[in-house]
Amino acid sequence: MRSRSPFLLGVAVLAVSIACDSHPPVDNVLGPTESIAPGVELYRNNDTALVGGAGAVSVSILKLDPARVRLTSALSNDEVLKAETVEDMARRLGAVAAVNGGFFNRDNGEPIGLLKVAGDLVSDTGLPRGVVIIHAPPFGTTTLAFDQLAAKATMTFTARGREFTVPVDGVDTTRARGKLMVYTPAYHADTDTAPTGTEWVLDDSPLRVRDVRMNFGHTRIPPRGAVLSYGGTDLPENLAALVEGVHVSFHVKWKSAHGLTDSDLDEAAHIVNGAGLLRREGEVLRDWKVEGLNAEAFTNARHPRTMVGVDREGFIWLAAVDGRQPAHSIGMTFDEMQRLCDRLGLVSALNLDGGGSTTMVVKGQIVNRPSDPAGARAVSDAILVTLR
Repeated sequence: MRSRSPFLLGVAVLAVSIACDSHPPVDNVLGPTESIAPGVELYRNNDTALVGGAGAVSVSILKLDPARVRLTSALSNDEVLKAETVEDMARRLGAVAAVNGGFFNRDNGEPIGLLKVAGDLVSDTGLPRGVVIIHAPPFGTTTLAFDQLAAKATMTFTARGREFTVPVDGVDTTRARGKLMVYTPAYHADTDTAPTGTEWVLDDSPLRVRDVRMNFGHTRIPPRGAVLSYGGTDLPENLAALVEGVHVSFHVKWKSAHGLTDSDLDEAAHIVNGAGLLRREGEVLRDWKVEGLNAEAFTNARHPRTMVGVDREGFIWLAAVDGRQPAHSIGMTFDEMQRLCDRLGLVSALNLDGGGSTTMVVKGQIVNRPSDPAGARAVSDAILVTLR
């Protein structure tokens, strides 16, 4: 499930080359500005007009020159099961700035939606959700594409004179009874499973079954392989045929709402999920039924928000909207996020994870005010900004 080929740019990718000597103008409507590094500008905005005068608001905003910075996704502690603060991720990986990324399970740190890091799919989803697809080559220009995506993996193998195609119920996520999961090296040192199932150790190139373990858990994951894990020992016919020595291959089936091809997505290095694609290539979206979002509790309520977007000139924007602190900032609804998009001139934008997760780090310091009473929350992943 790893792809190392160059990203095939489709029409959905916004790629604008900005000359290295350009400098983004200071826009008074964005608030006070601070030059952080070449191509990185920090704004702080407290304009209550953004929330229709309903209360205080505080927005921390980064404007990024795509010719001078790289954006990448980062997995907490390089492992699914170990959540980490955005501040620690930025420090550990040498980022000049960072924001929290996609949604995750607070109980164990597992990403909930689609997540691809450095070419590896580490979390899948059957429910289409807004995503940002990041292409950041070592040289050249960082480009972003936006879509509403679902992705599920399938396994194919030949045994007993037949070809089997088996759907995978989850990638790097908690095993359920009667479900088939695949665990990659990004998950943990082992599968973290109870000894109530069946696990197949996959190794070598091409992948083959090296060992079959019944009534075992916590199987070690090979550094260049994977482990299949089924919740039970009474196997269906297709899995009973999967014995030691059989070669297997995996394929990811993508479902794009906006026409990105499977090859585009297979070869993408970084994909980060959100909940609520706000804009795409100039089109303002106002209906998120495809993403299954609850209007009353989520889109129409004010919450802390984190956003990534691209403007008509090709600059990349990251925004952290504080909320749930009436004297400081009340947060924003989706309609108010659209107002912020107008203020920034965004043609594409995605609402990332928010609430107590909303965190922006600049030069090693948290520059917004996270709403979690315990302070900066440990999260599953982040979007990092590094200098070229």
